[in-house]
Amino acid sequence: MKCGKIRALIDRLQTYKGEVCRFADNPIVPFTNNQAERDLRMVRMKSKVIGTFRSEQGVKDFLLLKSLTSTSAKAGIAAFDALHSLFQGQLALRTE
Repeated sequence: MKCGKIRALIDRLQTYKGEVCRFADNPIVPFTNNQAERDLRMVRMKSKVIGTFRSEQGVKDFLLLKSLTSTSAKAGIAAFDALHSLFQGQLALRTE
């Protein structure tokens, strides 16, 4: 028997209550997944504005630098400092 969208949502929330409310029990877990969406937004915006990258290597380089700056920001390191350390051969990120 087919139920409505609201009933289906209620059923899923009841079934996955532990996962839905995990942020309340574990302070490390963020309330939303917006950070993941923000990390991808720049790539999507770049492809919309410019149209495409000129080469596959350009894509890889862009994503590598984007990943580095995003990860360093999450570790409390300024993007400029992370890039400077990278080019000096001294980059080390904590994995706590």
